[in-house]
Amino acid sequence: MNGPGPLGAFLRARRTRLRPEDVGLRDLGPRRRVAGLRREELAQLAGVSVSYYARLEQGLSRGASAEVLDAIARALLLDEHEREHLERLAVAARHAPRVRRPRPEKLADETRDLLRAVDGVPAVVLGRRTDVLAWNPLGHALLAGHLDFLGPNDPARRPNMSRMLFLDPHCRELYADWRRKVRAVVGNLRIAVGRHPQDSLLAELIGELTMSSPEFVALWRDHRVAACEAASYELHHPVVGTVTVTQQTLSIARSPDQLLIVCTTTADSPSEEALALLGQASGNRAVYAGGVGVPGRSLSSP
Repeated sequence: MNGPGPLGAFLRARRTRLRPEDVGLRDLGPRRRVAGLRREELAQLAGVSVSYYARLEQGLSRGASAEVLDAIARALLLDEHEREHLERLAVAARHAPRVRRPRPEKLADETRDLLRAVDGVPAVVLGRRTDVLAWNPLGHALLAGHLDFLGPNDPARRPNMSRMLFLDPHCRELYADWRRKVRAVVGNLRIAVGRHPQDSLLAELIGELTMSSPEFVALWRDHRVAACEAASYELHHPVVGTVTVTQQTLSIARSPDQLLIVCTTTADSPSEEALALLGQASGNRAVYAGGVGVPGRSLSSP
């Protein structure tokens, strides 16, 4: 193996974030020369030999039992999402990689019907690489009205939500707390990479963002793992002004790698009124097909 690999990189990143006092160890003071815990300290906490743990972190050992992984997870104080991520990385490290280009994701008819039924609420269906597979008119108008409404229908032109947030000035300015939003996106991408380590298109997306965005590089190096479940964001929309929405992520049973994102507002709030105005301003589907506001460059998937 060349380098520590995803498993080793994740272990090292989590280890360096822990302080001795976090796990009940004495800090040796200013002469301590490493960030976070030493390997020997982590190995002691997990009850494994220092050489074994070092080989695991260096990518020189592919095997780790469930008991060992559980002990390391406890020593690193991993939460539920981080534990699942660690287990996926360990499974991936045991198997030889299979290089094949994945097929474009498809939207099931049932999912399209579900999206059509979500009326009056902004909604978007994302694939496992955060490609926009579909959006309803209000979801398009709220989050990316400057892009072609029909773009998701063509796999070669599909917008990608991660790419949009980091590289599209419109989407970057949309979120009042942009850094909080992209931290959540990067944490979710970490989960996707753990689940699909051989996905070449996902790897290409990570590579593109690494080359194009210093902010992405800093966040990606942190190895933070977090699922995007529900969070409230203040949006500065170019048509209706300030809107506060709760973006909720719902799993799609028939397509487990796809997610339905819905944006809700508090009842009888100014934000609810703003969304109603946005729906009126956007008009019918023909208007959406032409884009809302000034048409922009489509940030499509490679």
